[in-house]
Amino acid sequence: MDLRVLSYFLAVAREESFSKAASAIHISQPTLSRQIGDLEAELGKKLFVRGTRSLSLTDEGQLLKKRAQELLSLAEKTETEIRGDMHEISGNIYIGAGETYGIHTVTQAFKKLQETYPDLYLHISSGDGRDLSYQLDNGLIDLAVVFGEPDRSRYECITLPYQDRMGIYMRRDDPMAEKKQILPEKDLLDKPLIVNRESSGDLIPGVSLARFRIAGTYNLLYNASLMAEDSLGYVAGLEHIIHTEGTNLVFIPFAPEYRLRMSLIYKKFQVMPRHIALFIEEIREMAE
Repeated sequence: MDLRVLSYFLAVAREESFSKAASAIHISQPTLSRQIGDLEAELGKKLFVRGTRSLSLTDEGQLLKKRAQELLSLAEKTETEIRGDMHEISGNIYIGAGETYGIHTVTQAFKKLQETYPDLYLHISSGDGRDLSYQLDNGLIDLAVVFGEPDRSRYECITLPYQDRMGIYMRRDDPMAEKKQILPEKDLLDKPLIVNRESSGDLIPGVSLARFRIAGTYNLLYNASLMAEDSLGYVAGLEHIIHTEGTNLVFIPFAPEYRLRMSLIYKKFQVMPRHIALFIEEIREMAE
């Protein structure tokens, strides 16, 4: 079996679509279909159940997916060990991230790696979960930093050590600005609330958003902070993203305290370039 074809197979297994997989790995759909057909002929087994809208793996396909991932990982590790010259490690790393003070974990890991491999370059773009999933799935970024629980069926995940605290941004001259904590069900029920566009269900665990008057939504917190400055509402967001010292805004945390976990994620079943694999290992060591 050709390792390249195995990587094609894993792409189809991940995307559950020949057209999406072909787009993700930058080959034509007929070529991809032919390669998978040849692989099935070579093995004498069907690897996919082909539905009208999506694909699913057969039992044999599930087994091959596991073994292919192991084989490709071993091949990558072997290549890294054989080449071994640190001066050959170079390239760009593209990361998408939600706005968070915890990005320091990523930048510190990169700085440490760059001290050994100076020809590495880091590019960070901001976005919310919806933006980042699209970019990651379509190969526009290599890695993403996301909040909450990621989809582990699609992504490999490293839990980062930093957790962001949730609270409210409001005007400094607001009557509630002197509070040490915000009790959502006491302080906000009759107030216009501005939340992240991905918010659904609860404001914080056990406190349903349906109970509040939602005055607006946002995807990046800076613009939401301007909404708060102009008295359009009270902005639910993460601490430290907006610098409030010497401004018209204050941040007050929720009570009970609620912190969001962050994860570094990347697509499953893909062979990473050496420099990105090294960066992932650096992140993993910092997270332990």
